[in-house]
Amino acid sequence: MYLDFFQLNEFPFNVTPDPRFLFFSERHREAYDSLLYGIERRKGFIVLTGEVGCGKTTICRSVLNNLPSATHSALILNPSLTTSQLVRAILLDLGLEPKGRDKLVHIAQLNRFLLACLEKNENVAVIIDESQNLDPELMEQVRMLSNLETDQHKLMQIVLSGQPELKERLQQSDLRQLRQRVMVHCDLEQLSEVETALYIQHRLNVAGASGRIAFNNAAVQQIHQRAQGIPRQINTLCDRSLLSAYVRRDHQVIGTDAQNAITELASVIQGSSL
Repeated sequence: MYLDFFQLNEFPFNVTPDPRFLFFSERHREAYDSLLYGIERRKGFIVLTGEVGCGKTTICRSVLNNLPSATHSALILNPSLTTSQLVRAILLDLGLEPKGRDKLVHIAQLNRFLLACLEKNENVAVIIDESQNLDPELMEQVRMLSNLETDQHKLMQIVLSGQPELKERLQQSDLRQLRQRVMVHCDLEQLSEVETALYIQHRLNVAGASGRIAFNNAAVQQIHQRAQGIPRQINTLCDRSLLSAYVRRDHQVIGTDAQNAITELASVIQGSSL
């Protein structure tokens, strides 16, 4: 609705996990670098945790886009699977056609693929998003998959990405074997108010704003406080705030615009009230 008025190439505050819009706060940069390091150095298990909407999926997609060309990858977005379906999903995302219906056959097929990759000095990374939803049987299957290794090398790097509940689950005694295998663990935090301002400007620049749009200090402060520094909620409030500025035919988003957005979205934005 407001693209032409603001002369934008695309909507700057969509909530889809588009790696082009990834903003590197200090913690996001650390998480991104840690995931790349863990995969490239064959560390085996890697864990990424953070609150809903903090950018975990965006970081994972960006990492996948920037892995070396000799790295095969699979991204499992829906972990609500059976153990057999999980192995099949990994094979399919790696570009392999599962043979038959037996899970053991599929695991053997995966192992042969991993060994072939090792011979060619290639790597394999599997990212499982929303890992806090993995039931105990699936968690055990994931641990068993990590046993596909040689004496010197981890054949497959497994990234578990999930909400803070994942950390709590990994502390349970029945998952101690899996927990002890985690070599890299990074935790995303909410943005500070300064980072929120930089985040907003970053997304505007990616969308082609070229300095034509500004959120004043009052707008940033209100959006940050209500969104509690969570990028997805910042996006939702900024999008509605831009709409309010568009209605006023103004290229500056002010506190009134932010307050209008907060009021209109009170039922869908979690956080403390102003």
